[in-house]
Amino acid sequence: MAKKIFEIDLTKKMHEQKYPGHNRWHPDIPAAFSVEPGESFKMECLDWTDGQISNNDDPTDIKNVNLNRVHVLSGPVYVNGVEPGDLLVVDILDIGTFSAHEWGFNGIFAKENGGSFLVDHYPNAAKSIWDFEGIYATSRHVPNVKFAGIIHPGLIGVAPSQEMLDEWNRREKALVDTNPNRVPALANLPDPDSCVLGTLKGADFDRVAKEGARTVPPRENGGNCDIKNLSKGSRIYFPVFVDGAKLSVGDLHFSQGDGEITFCGGIEMPGWIKLKVNVIKGGMDKYKIKRNPAFQPGPVMPHYNEYLVFEGISVNEFSGDQTYLDANTAYRNACLNAIEFLKSCGYTGEQAYMLLGSAPVQGNVAGIVDVPNACCTVSLPKEIFLNNIIPKLDE
Repeated sequence: MAKKIFEIDLTKKMHEQKYPGHNRWHPDIPAAFSVEPGESFKMECLDWTDGQISNNDDPTDIKNVNLNRVHVLSGPVYVNGVEPGDLLVVDILDIGTFSAHEWGFNGIFAKENGGSFLVDHYPNAAKSIWDFEGIYATSRHVPNVKFAGIIHPGLIGVAPSQEMLDEWNRREKALVDTNPNRVPALANLPDPDSCVLGTLKGADFDRVAKEGARTVPPRENGGNCDIKNLSKGSRIYFPVFVDGAKLSVGDLHFSQGDGEITFCGGIEMPGWIKLKVNVIKGGMDKYKIKRNPAFQPGPVMPHYNEYLVFEGISVNEFSGDQTYLDANTAYRNACLNAIEFLKSCGYTGEQAYMLLGSAPVQGNVAGIVDVPNACCTVSLPKEIFLNNIIPKLDE
């Protein structure tokens, strides 16, 4: 049986927990627990905003969410005997919801506070609450849909070395410096406001708070990759950069569409996860897994077989300018095309947008060699709709 090593109280913020987690990446954040290779254990997690979002119909909390607080993570977990150059092997044994909190949320972030993938089309905050019944989710805010979730950690990763942390901060600051007044910002730089750093105190807390990397993007350590197929049964191979690896996890999602396009994405929730760790000594060199993690997906997937697929190409939707094999533009157009279709089915643009971020929608790069247009696709499982949405021939 997996022992519980990280327990949370849903009525308390992360810094108030018996074992406070963290919301920055830094090698000097102390481990909360240690485990042995081959050991399995259970960790509980708060939702990524640290409980800022309420189960109501008012999106004001989404509009005003304190993004300096996110993501609150459970951990770090020190794995005994693991060293830089090894591969940390992490099996996701199981993952689930709390019986006392069987709901989650999705939201569109306001342009002036984070924004989203389609921020220039949907600049205002919106929120949808999703209720869980077993493996299914429904929402009073996005009616006439019901789908099976793929519960997964949006964020799981290991600690960076000091050299790696310094490189992250250097390259991201260089990007921000190209357009420092952009809204939303090009990157989120270190900010000591609202830091949670485990048990650190005093001068050590102040130093790490000034240097710690924000948990917003995915990086070489894994982190906030938001991969919906990284669910139970999956095995992850993490390059190790510090002694003990210092594994952390959080940002649990009940379900998510590929791309997590609303940014307050997927269906965010608190919950629990059971993990097992092992080590491949010298595995980074042996298997050449050095720059980013690799993983094997688990066998658990919703059984949807019929899709309505929307294409997008890399032509700017505002100016009509041709771009060169730009998958970002192509995927944006595929999403916009799907939203326009869903509007014809009676949904508002905001409802359709949040549905694409919440349901197990498939996103693909279909072609990225046929100059000048990349082609991306968004696939809607037609079985999730309680009404038939397929276009009908004239009768």
